[in-house]
Amino acid sequence: MTGPAEPGGRRRARRGGAREAAPARAVNYTRLRNPFPPMAVFSDDRIAAMHDTALRVLEELGVRVLLPEGRALLRAAGAIVDEDSQTVRIGREIVAAALATAPPSITVRAARPEHDVILELGALNFQPGAGCPHATDLDRGRRPGTARDFRELIQITQAFDVLHLVPPLVEPQDVAPEIRHYFTMQTQLVHTDKVPFVYARGTPQVMESFEILRDFRGLGDAEFHAAPQCYTIINTNSPRQIDIPMAQGLIDFARAGQVAIVTPFTLMGAMAPITVAGAITLSHAEALAAITLNQLAKPGAPVLYGTFTSNVHMKSGAPALGTPEHFKASLAAGQLARLIGLPWRCATGSAANINDAQAAHETQFALWGCLLAGATTVIHAAGWLEGGLTVSYEKLITDLEALQMVAELCAATPCSDEEIGFDAIAEVAPGGHFFAAGQTMARYQTEFYEPLVADWSNYGTWTERGARDASDRATDIWKRIVAEDWRAPADPARIGAMAEDIARRTAAGGAPPES
Repeated sequence: MTGPAEPGGRRRARRGGAREAAPARAVNYTRLRNPFPPMAVFSDDRIAAMHDTALRVLEELGVRVLLPEGRALLRAAGAIVDEDSQTVRIGREIVAAALATAPPSITVRAARPEHDVILELGALNFQPGAGCPHATDLDRGRRPGTARDFRELIQITQAFDVLHLVPPLVEPQDVAPEIRHYFTMQTQLVHTDKVPFVYARGTPQVMESFEILRDFRGLGDAEFHAAPQCYTIINTNSPRQIDIPMAQGLIDFARAGQVAIVTPFTLMGAMAPITVAGAITLSHAEALAAITLNQLAKPGAPVLYGTFTSNVHMKSGAPALGTPEHFKASLAAGQLARLIGLPWRCATGSAANINDAQAAHETQFALWGCLLAGATTVIHAAGWLEGGLTVSYEKLITDLEALQMVAELCAATPCSDEEIGFDAIAEVAPGGHFFAAGQTMARYQTEFYEPLVADWSNYGTWTERGARDASDRATDIWKRIVAEDWRAPADPARIGAMAEDIARRTAAGGAPPES
């Protein structure tokens, strides 16, 4: 989306006159490369020391792996397993072998090639906030997430090319758990043509989601397994534990050739040491353990390194996001990702309760931490409130303003002789103005970024128009997108076949969310 409140890059007609269509400003937010030099928070020798300490943690302390098959894979590779405590001590040579097989570049297939996602160091991809139990907007207030919320938020995600991966924005709690994966997959495939998400909630649901996606795209098993078509998030249970569904997800996604994004959630002073260096070292150890299990299940499987490390409010224990510590942790994670040579995910976020100034500055401060850390994929980049408890429709829109501005910075800035503009400078006499200069007249409709939500009118005009704030304007935008009810241009026969397949699976009782 490149015009104000107009999905798909459409532009509004010019005011007055014959209302002829204004020239479209050419933008492309689909394949971004990070333009910022990576920033370091620690020296190279300290990063090496953190990596070495993480390996020592795995060798001497180990991690608890609750899935028996996960322990068996690690034991077969030479790890030392204590079945009584379910603790696995992983030698550094096992980790090194796993890192050597993990691919440094991954292309994830979308329904349309222009929405394929490239995951490698230097690439930059965004997705909105994910996994929230609640939704909120100005009209309906805060509420448990519903199927309607899930569908509407997916539609909004589709409308903006700066959002590259489709996440599970909100949990549709009015859909029974044993059939929820049918609804979320069907909604993604009908209402988007971007890379879809599959929850790792046990083998039965994962395999059924793979089958639905495979059949809808008209692929055979070999084709589906040969190239990534979807992704999941794998969270460790910090400190030093991988639970059954997450371990099973690492294995299932690896064997199917689909992307697992490994993400320890280490909050300083709570599930991790209170220092930035200590928290990131623990996060690094957990990520290495999970990547190792993934690669043992299938060497060469597509996997991302990741972290979500911030601090807590020590007076209440509540997560704090967009803090200086969050920023520094992101920088350190980026240094470690580059050390091991893998694409990686980072995250923004906000602990604010409403879409206010706190929410904006926390999200944007955390965003800059991700950008300067060189993150491949930035998760929770728009819409997240309450530390992930709520996704806000209005915040999803207002955060997109910042993401689109970042996308503009990713594009090259022309600097030919024409842009330098000696003739334009010569055209205007000293003390004059450039409003009517030839260069200005040729470019004024397409030269500048057009704001999505921002209102640049003066105070008098703004007041006359109702003195509406950014959240009010964002409401207009998301409502217009939802009302359009965009559908993917898929073969109607495949849509019908998917609906029949899901109806049959539903009548059979669905699949339990368990391994």
